[in-house]
Amino acid sequence: MKSGFVSILGRPNAGKSTLLNALVGEKVAIVTSKPQTTRNRITGVLEVPAGKGKRPAAQIVFVDTPGVHKPGTQLDRRMMQEVYDALETRDVVILLVDASREMQLDEGDSAAVLEAQVPEAGPGAPAFVENEGTEVSELGSGAPALDREQAPRKRDWRSEDEFVLQLVRKLDCPVFLVINKIDLIRREELLPLIESLMKQFKFAEVLPISARKRDGLETLIEKLVDYLPSGERYFPPEQFTDQPERFLVAELIRERILMETGEEVPYAAAVVIEKFEEPPPAPVGKAAKPKKPRPLKGGGFAEPVLPVTSISAVIYCERDGQKAILIGKGGAKLKAIGTSARKEIESLLGTRVYLELHVIVEPGWRESRGFIDTLDWRKQLEDMAKRQADEVEENAGGE
Repeated sequence: MKSGFVSILGRPNAGKSTLLNALVGEKVAIVTSKPQTTRNRITGVLEVPAGKGKRPAAQIVFVDTPGVHKPGTQLDRRMMQEVYDALETRDVVILLVDASREMQLDEGDSAAVLEAQVPEAGPGAPAFVENEGTEVSELGSGAPALDREQAPRKRDWRSEDEFVLQLVRKLDCPVFLVINKIDLIRREELLPLIESLMKQFKFAEVLPISARKRDGLETLIEKLVDYLPSGERYFPPEQFTDQPERFLVAELIRERILMETGEEVPYAAAVVIEKFEEPPPAPVGKAAKPKKPRPLKGGGFAEPVLPVTSISAVIYCERDGQKAILIGKGGAKLKAIGTSARKEIESLLGTRVYLELHVIVEPGWRESRGFIDTLDWRKQLEDMAKRQADEVEENAGGE
C-alpha cells in the first residue's frame, strides 16, 4: 500500500480545480472561467486499486491551491499563504501549466535572475514594511520584517510565471510538469513549450494532458503512485474530501455568483452558511419499512419524496452598488443565483433543499484579517465545537 500528499500548483485558470475534480471523480472544487476562483486549499482523495502486475494499491490525497498571483489585498495574501502551506506537507508537487497561454520567462540564467528578484516566500519568509514600521505584506507566519531599504528592490516580479518557478526551485520533492489543455493547441506547438520549461527546472516527469477531456490522466495517476512512499491510508476508502458539507454548499453558492455576475462583484463576494438543518435520520427496525410507491394514472410510479435540508446563507459584499447587483431588479438576480445553486446542492446532498439567501454589506472585508479568518471552514468548525462545548457545560451547570 502506498499513500501520500500531492499538491497542485499553478497560475490562475491553469485548470487546477478541473484536474482535481477529474482525478477524484467528484465535484470537490468549484470551477469557473474567472481567475482566482479557488480561495482555499481544497483536498480531494483518490483510491487507486492495485493494478495487474506489481503496482500496489494507493491512496493519493490531492491538494488544490489558489492560483499563484501577486497579492493586492489581505484576502490575496491569505490565498498565497494557503499555497505556501500546501507546499509544506507534500510528497509530490504537480506544476500545472496552461498550454494555450504564452508564458513570460527569462531567456538567460533564470535561476540567478529570480534569486535576485524574488524574496523568500512561505513560513519564515521576510515580510515587507514601510520605513515607518507599518507592515504592508505578510508572506508567512512568524516572518521577520524587513525595511524596504534592506528588501530586494524589485518587489514586482518580472512575471508571475517566474515566481511560480521560483517556488518550485525551492522544493526538495519530486515535481511533475503537467501541461494541461493540450486539446486547445496544435501538436507542433507542444514540443517548444516543453523544451523551454525543461530549461528552467529538472522535472521528475513531464506529462501533457487534457483535464477537461480526461486525456492522459491514467498515465498521470500511474506515475504518481510510482513516486509515493509506502504507507497506510490517511482517510477512509469511501471519503473523497475532508471538507464539511457546509463549506461545499457555501462554495456552490459562490460558484453561481461568479457565473451570474461580472466585473468586481464576484471577487468582492463571500458566502457564509448561517443555518444548516439536516433532515432527521431515517428510522431503523420495524419503523424503517419503506412505503409502497404511489402509482400514477398514466402508468408507472411516483418518485419517492426526499427529506428536506434547510439552509440559510449570507452573501457578503463590500459596497451598496454590489449589493444592488447581487439582488437585481425585483430580486431577480438573487433568485437566479439561489435557484441554480439549489439544484447543485440537492445533487450534492441527495435531499430536497430549502435555500434562503441574504445579502449584507461588509465594507472593506477583503482587507480585514479578522473577517477573513471567519471564512476559513477549519476555523468555523473550531468555533462550532467551542460553542457546543460551552452549551454542554452550561446545561450541566444548570442541573
